[in-house]
Amino acid sequence: MSDTAANTGDAPSRDTDDPTAERVATDLSAVVGWLLRRLRSSSADSLLTPSQRSVLARLDDGGPATTAALARAELVRPQSMRLTLGALETQGFVTRAPDPADGRKSLVSVTEEGSAVLAAVRAAKRSWLADAITAELDGAERRTLAEAAELIGRLVDT
Repeated sequence: MSDTAANTGDAPSRDTDDPTAERVATDLSAVVGWLLRRLRSSSADSLLTPSQRSVLARLDDGGPATTAALARAELVRPQSMRLTLGALETQGFVTRAPDPADGRKSLVSVTEEGSAVLAAVRAAKRSWLADAITAELDGAERRTLAEAAELIGRLVDT
């Protein structure tokens, strides 16, 4: 990334003279970070913290889980996960039930209200991004972005 781009927050330069893998990795990391921050801010009125959104998404996508399993998956301490789950439970977004495989444990599940809040957060993010794409990119650029999304998907799947 050029010094100007790094200092101003502008997008990385579009130097296409066969950039090195390191250069692409640096630029892509920066742009993805900016994108994630913008997506988070597009749903700021949801009253969920980023960690609460992440846990709700994990439960919604992966199904019920124990506190310990969620803590491992989110790379946090069990105590921190208990606090996050407590806040979500207070808001009515998750519920606990005895684990049928081990009655000493409980499984946390997302509630219908939690799924609805998560769907609204996801819709706000998609809406902001779709609006930005429509406003800023022409047809050829949208096709290029679609191809880039496929390539990034391949990288993530490796």
